[in-house]
Amino acid sequence: MADIPSDAPQHCPGTASEQAGKTSACQGCPNQNLCSSGATKAPDPAIEEIAEKMLTVKHKILVLSGKGGVGKSTFSAHLAHALASDATKEVALLDVDICGPSIPRIMGLEGEQVAGLSLCLSPRYVEDNLAVMSIGFLLSSPDDAVIWRGPKKNGMIKQFLRDVDWGELDYLIVDTPPGTSDEHLSIVQYLSSARIDGAVIITTPQEVSLQDVRKEIRFCQKVQLPIIGVVENMSGFVCPKCKNTSQIFPPTTGGAERMCEEMNLTLLGRVPLDPRIGKSCDEGKSFLTEVPDSPAAAAYHSIVQSIQAYCLSHVPREESAG
Repeated sequence: MADIPSDAPQHCPGTASEQAGKTSACQGCPNQNLCSSGATKAPDPAIEEIAEKMLTVKHKILVLSGKGGVGKSTFSAHLAHALASDATKEVALLDVDICGPSIPRIMGLEGEQVAGLSLCLSPRYVEDNLAVMSIGFLLSSPDDAVIWRGPKKNGMIKQFLRDVDWGELDYLIVDTPPGTSDEHLSIVQYLSSARIDGAVIITTPQEVSLQDVRKEIRFCQKVQLPIIGVVENMSGFVCPKCKNTSQIFPPTTGGAERMCEEMNLTLLGRVPLDPRIGKSCDEGKSFLTEVPDSPAAAAYHSIVQSIQAYCLSHVPREESAG
């Protein structure tokens, strides 16, 4: 197991008035926009160290959802695969789901271990231009449980960003756990000086998912994280034989389309259910290369093109001029 830095940011409980329900942040907290009690009481020097490290990374994309089980990791993996299909691009996938790392299995790297010292970790590679890092590479068994409180999770995320030998990248994709808590606050805080391109929000059509996804959108707005757009996963089932579409999860409140209209967001696309997606993930293969002519693969490619177009249109002037 890699060493965990002892200076991980700790969440303070807040003052007595905050605990009584007031929303003012801790005095002197540099991250008052992240949580009501503040994240730390002094700027973490790692923020600038990480900003320096990220100078060689052109685009940084977070994949988020307030709901678990909607396919964030599956989408993150296929976004990385699709971007890396261009041999001229260098792509990396960072898994910050500390307690439930599924990226090693999905990417066909289960059982791999990271190489290098704790101060310089080397990612694992799926292709020459596709790197992956996950806490799963630090565990002795895929079945090991990571039972950590917030500060230790934060320290691990800091180490992934600061101490991994990422090299020069065109895209860094960050796969996150569900919710709006420690891991999300940490990744936004540590990349606050490194210019995140934005977040891709994943949902499924039913209201029970959309309800939590709206919370994730509010989180992004609160921490001023740009939203690239929304992807509706498991959006209907296209029969591979007759090609008819069935609604397995009916959008009872209008699905992602209506939510995007109400919240003035871009609907990047809908990915239909396809049991071959799950099979490819279990086998550690790319669905996009296994079943390239499927409706789901076409949906993925269209969404990825929209994300690429967004990133290219939001490059700062000084970068585009260079």
